Amino acid sequence: MAGLDYLIFQLMRTLFLIIWSTVTMASFAQGPAVKVEPPSWWTGMANSQLQLLVEGEGVGRMTASIEEAGISLLGFESAANSRYLVVNLDLGANPNAGTYHLVLKENGAIRHTIPYVLKEREPGSADRQGFTPKDVIYLITPDRFANGDPANDKVSGMPDQTDRSRPGARHGGDLEGIRQHLDYLENLGITGLWLNPVLENNMPRGSYHGYAVTDFYQVDARFGTNDLFRALSKEAKSRGMMMVMDQVINHCGSAHRWMDEMPYPDWINLWEEGENGFKGTNHRRTTLVDPHAATSDLELFQDGWFVPSMPDLNQRNPVLATYLIQNSIWWIEYADLGGIRMDTYSYPDRDFMAKWTQAIMAEYPRFSIVGEEWFPQPAIVAQWQRGNDNGYPSELNSLMDFPSQMSLMRALKEKESWNAGFLTLYETLAHDFLYPDPDMLMVFADNHDMSRIFTQLDEDLGLYLNAMAFVLTTRGIPQIFYGTEILMSHPGTDAHEVIRSDFPGGWPGDKADAFSGKGLSPDAKQTKDWMRAMLQWRKESPAIHTSGNLTHYGPLHDGLYVYFRHGDGQHIMVVLNKNEQAVSLDLGRFSNDLIGATRAIVVPTGEEVSLEQPLSLPPGKPLILNWFNE
Repeated sequence: MAGLDYLIFQLMRTLFLIIWSTVTMASFAQGPAVKVEPPSWWTGMANSQLQLLVEGEGVGRMTASIEEAGISLLGFESAANSRYLVVNLDLGANPNAGTYHLVLKENGAIRHTIPYVLKEREPGSADRQGFTPKDVIYLITPDRFANGDPANDKVSGMPDQTDRSRPGARHGGDLEGIRQHLDYLENLGITGLWLNPVLENNMPRGSYHGYAVTDFYQVDARFGTNDLFRALSKEAKSRGMMMVMDQVINHCGSAHRWMDEMPYPDWINLWEEGENGFKGTNHRRTTLVDPHAATSDLELFQDGWFVPSMPDLNQRNPVLATYLIQNSIWWIEYADLGGIRMDTYSYPDRDFMAKWTQAIMAEYPRFSIVGEEWFPQPAIVAQWQRGNDNGYPSELNSLMDFPSQMSLMRALKEKESWNAGFLTLYETLAHDFLYPDPDMLMVFADNHDMSRIFTQLDEDLGLYLNAMAFVLTTRGIPQIFYGTEILMSHPGTDAHEVIRSDFPGGWPGDKADAFSGKGLSPDAKQTKDWMRAMLQWRKESPAIHTSGNLTHYGPLHDGLYVYFRHGDGQHIMVVLNKNEQAVSLDLGRFSNDLIGATRAIVVPTGEEVSLEQPLSLPPGKPLILNWFNE
């Protein structure tokens, strides 16, 4: 028996050595792990060329080839940093879906064989419809909406963890929390979800907002996973709500791995005189079009950083430019997006932004992109929109309508006079001639970067209703900030972390539950019901959806602003009213728009009123009238 045991031992030892040797040689052939971005791609894209940024120890010293036929290798080049290799491919007119293999060799020996997947596009992907005036977009700060998965509140290796006792810390809201409350959003009448950035922000602190990206291809683990984001987008779409992704191209987070290992020295806009390369932007957007602007002012605007924790990306580097364009397209295709909201639209390189819009709209001609250009004057905002005759080849079809938002606040809060009050709003809309398509502007009363509308209006319910009536009935695409429907407010502070407070009911043990209405104030309940009724009515209102049909009447300094919408047999009259006493409105002035109508329905209450006599207006509330051709 002893001899047999020894023979078995020798056979097992020999087998172990063979297996160990095989594994060792395979490991040597493959080398250490490498990262390839984009991580996958699709067949049937309008642009057949694809750039791969390969990252790993020493890969910049290697050569590249593709094992399988059907894809052409256009070339490869080592980045300035030997950790990166740039590989350029041509996928041809109709490549086969499947797994291809990128082979990297050093001195003739294979170091890495990297599988790369080309997927079939979903049917109709290229023809996807973006948001239009038919839609209402609901803006959510994911960390502050609902905690659907407490297991991801604290993630190993991510120092900024959950602590609801601190306003600036993470609070635990996540993608699963949003998914669990899609019923609420659908019932409210929402047709689009804009989430503040969900990509990884692995920063030491203050990362809950999502604008300091540390991985452009990875959802933050405290929100969920890439698969969950895609599933949320598809489930929302099945309920009639598209996903609008908040993207950031101007900067990254200071904890991004690029800051330790930049592919090229000019990957980031670094300033010699600034500490760690930082020099703050001057925020002078006008330098882009000002014929008198100093060159140094223009350079500081575009290349200056927002804050030291957000390094400014240099889109003039062609590899980075392609990287960012492909990243946006990858997320559209992967997550089945209906739109993009681009952060700080005017701050990246201006020529690059034109190319970025062109590339996206070439792939998705009916897609929608809304750019953030925070400026009070329509001329500065309008310069970016597609179809402008200023010679700038933009394909951007939508912009945040900051001019109307600022004018709306002035109109509601100022005392009426010949040059103040509602006249401010009236004259802002009169500048719509500057926009090639004013109906594609995104209108709003507030957002995540400014005080909530109820706070801005000193918690005056009547003024709030006037503001929201305007947003929901004027030209454009309404955007509503989460909690607006329940009068969320923050008197006494304009701190962003407080503006973005937790949505009541999103966490176990909350005193109030906005989803069910339990614990809300009577005003909050009534406002939520009013908002729901308005949004559901808006869905079925062709006059609201029709472009180019807004007629407004010059204010008479009487605390009233009147305008009409007409379309497909429907007629709408809107009276914004901030009078503190009941007033009477004679309708003779509006005969051209009343079109002989004698009666109308009040929205959203459904009561009937006569149009053959002056309207009696209650104090400080809007009046919306609806009628159809008889």
